[in-house]
Amino acid sequence: MDLAGLAVLVEAAQAGSLAGAARRLGISPLMATRRLAALEEAMGARLMQRTTRSLALTPEGEAMLPFAQAMLENEAAARASVRPSSAGASGLLRLTASAAFGRKVVVPVVADFLTDNPQVSVDLLLTDTVVDIVGQGIDLAIRIARLKDSALIARRLADNPRGLYATPGYLAARGTPAAVADLVEHECLCLSGTTHWSFAGDGRERRIRVRGRFTANSIEGLRDICLAGLGIAVLSEWDVRDEVARGALVALTLSDGALEPLAVWGVHPSARFVPPKVRLFMDALAKALR
Repeated sequence: MDLAGLAVLVEAAQAGSLAGAARRLGISPLMATRRLAALEEAMGARLMQRTTRSLALTPEGEAMLPFAQAMLENEAAARASVRPSSAGASGLLRLTASAAFGRKVVVPVVADFLTDNPQVSVDLLLTDTVVDIVGQGIDLAIRIARLKDSALIARRLADNPRGLYATPGYLAARGTPAAVADLVEHECLCLSGTTHWSFAGDGRERRIRVRGRFTANSIEGLRDICLAGLGIAVLSEWDVRDEVARGALVALTLSDGALEPLAVWGVHPSARFVPPKVRLFMDALAKALR
């Protein structure tokens, strides 16, 4: 199947005309028409309905379009796989990360990455829900977690130290917990659905039931309520470094346990082929985290 004809189909569908597709591809409108006609002949079906004023995909064209896009992306990926890393990244990089980590850490790295790699573009999805990266066509997911076994491939990018934090005002009013068991007497700000916090100490894991009057599906929500002096939250050091430095939050130390450590992971669909754009972005993010 001729990739040149597939490129005309994809660009014409996006531009809404063969003339627009020709401009995007840097060819003449006549050449675009011929390539589309050759593709239709090879497929044995009309893929586009063309009039003097409009152009639209036929049902066969709509069915063909996602396959054409996938084949063109695979061709671009194959070319990228043999380019040396020194040549930089190219193509569209689809990323996802949690909202807070994405805004505070990933976005600044993306800005530098776009500057250093003028042939790359980035589509960033910020969400606190776990994304099906295969189903949604994501190249790289940045996750802070204990990863479960899966068919996905993960690279550990950095440690992610966490701690318990509260405002000086809250601690003055409610007291400072000294041990893990003391947390049952406090307002614990938890992610929605969380009933226990896990601590490591004396060579064993301890899980303690926690409760409070506020839960959220977002770390940012917990952080803001914590800053309002309404409880104790589990937060990452990168998220509250400035607040601790200026005294708005206090890091708590318990005598008999510490929060289980997490890590920052770069998760991608396949180990067989890791495009330079994915590998180079993971390198850039790992460097920034160091």
